[in-house]
Amino acid sequence: MGSVSYYVPIAFQRDEGGELVALEPFEAHISIAAVSRTRSLAASEAGAVAFSRTGDPEAGEFADAVVLFTAGEGPEDIAAHH
Repeated sequence: MGSVSYYVPIAFQRDEGGELVALEPFEAHISIAAVSRTRSLAASEAGAVAFSRTGDPEAGEFADAVVLFTAGEGPEDIAAHH
């Protein structure tokens, strides 16, 4: 199959105990669509992040995620990659 890139926007919200939890991620076809969706999600949630991953799904080998955009609150380890 070869190398492919996945673009993923994901939102975060606070649960009843105040903990930050990830919502269901989406898959976008291009990076600009992932960033656009992330901006929309961040307007109604505690925060959101868009990232990409590139690799070979058949081999199960992927490079580290690359953060494309963050808004609002998110896990601290994500902010370190931006």
